[in-house]
Amino acid sequence: MSALESADADVTPSDAVTDVADLTVESGGNPGVLGKTHRALSIGTIAVVLLIAFEATAVGTAMPVAARELDGVSLYAFAFSAYFTTSLFGMVVAGQWADRRGPLGALAVGISAFGAGLLLSGTAVNMWTFIGGRAVQGLGGGLVIVALYVVVGRAYPEHMRPAIMAAYAASWVVPSVVGPLAAGTVTEHLGWRWVFVGIPALIVFPLALALPAIRRMASGPADPEAPVKAFGRRRIRLALMISLGAGLLQYAGQDLRPLSLLPAVAGAALLVPAVAGRRALLPRGTYRAVRGLPSVVLLRGMAAGSFIAAESFVPLMLVTQRGMSTTMAGLSLAAGGGTWALGSYVQARPWAEPYRERLMVVGMLMVAAAIAAAPSVLVSWVPVWVVAVAWGVGCFGMGMVIASTSVLLLKLSAPEEAGTNSAALQISDGLSNVLLLAGGGAAFAALGGGSVGGAHDAVTEGAATGHPGAFAVVFLPMAVVAAAGAWVGVRLRER
Repeated sequence: MSALESADADVTPSDAVTDVADLTVESGGNPGVLGKTHRALSIGTIAVVLLIAFEATAVGTAMPVAARELDGVSLYAFAFSAYFTTSLFGMVVAGQWADRRGPLGALAVGISAFGAGLLLSGTAVNMWTFIGGRAVQGLGGGLVIVALYVVVGRAYPEHMRPAIMAAYAASWVVPSVVGPLAAGTVTEHLGWRWVFVGIPALIVFPLALALPAIRRMASGPADPEAPVKAFGRRRIRLALMISLGAGLLQYAGQDLRPLSLLPAVAGAALLVPAVAGRRALLPRGTYRAVRGLPSVVLLRGMAAGSFIAAESFVPLMLVTQRGMSTTMAGLSLAAGGGTWALGSYVQARPWAEPYRERLMVVGMLMVAAAIAAAPSVLVSWVPVWVVAVAWGVGCFGMGMVIASTSVLLLKLSAPEEAGTNSAALQISDGLSNVLLLAGGGAAFAALGGGSVGGAHDAVTEGAATGHPGAFAVVFLPMAVVAAAGAWVGVRLRER
């Protein structure tokens, strides 16, 4: 990474060309991310992101049916948050692994665990086994996402990074359109299990293409001459604390009894020191929105947590409240893949660099508006296409925000800290998902949301079932969190 940075030390954001319309050759004849040097690496890692994207869109579509068949609608949010809970531990391990020995091992193990988790969920006979598979999958996902950030930081010069991030976002377009349709069709005609057990077949191509390129361009420690440090036991211990604490809080949120206060208190006691203590896993000042890196990390969590927690309930809301099929409910989110990629494309344009922070504020306001608009379809006379339009707007904002937080993080990180800081960014992302899903899931269950699956037959015949308030208390607080993220966006630039 040091050699790559010094070779491009004279390149500034103002004269960098990041037009994703031509990734092979940039203007002036400079090779792009699909030029000869980076072609195999770019295609391989984009394929990894494509795999993750297809899983997210396909699994989200099949989840309502899986939860009903396994008699686990009351644990619906847990099926999502289990993924994020274990990914927190994977992120910390991947950050240390990549900083000390390079990202290759973390990426290979992560992809393998990701596939194994899908197989476990796809063959589950009860909801808790299904959730266990999601947990294994999350561990793999945590390893993969941090390793990919380190690969970008080491293998791509700074002026190429916005373009490769935009390419990653663009790789969500096809899965967002094809994924819900394919998953809905497979679920309705073959069964939801095939959605899970079929995806691991996509693992072979990324492994075959990406791993040799990573070994060649981004393997080994950041400074080969420096002694390799041992894994930090304190950080591993904190990672276990944060994962266990988040899991206990999630369990307490799903089991609304007085005794649930015990795991809630135990979870908080484990979680707070790990994320907000003097030697926590997040940068000091994150929860005070200190300018610079701490605010970048905080904003990532607020954006991802509010949006994902809301999106997780959209298919269930449309299926149970508006009588839509799983295919159509999934397709209501399909446009979001294209607008997300478009938002990421906008932030990658050269003219956007001086305005990056302003674009992120606008993006968060768009996310807040989209989340607030989604539950309007709980009113019977509101057309269901409102969700598709709102989610398209929200995904455009997310495309600008998520890609920009990644760019800013790498810009503010020293080479030897890229893995640790990337892990912090992803921890903020995953932890917010867990906590907001736990809060939303608890509110959903408290207002009777766990019984909506029992009325599915009536729903599919066009009769709306009750419990609209259970969905409203999920969406509206998430809109408030996203709106607060717009304020954090004004604090990203260091004075």
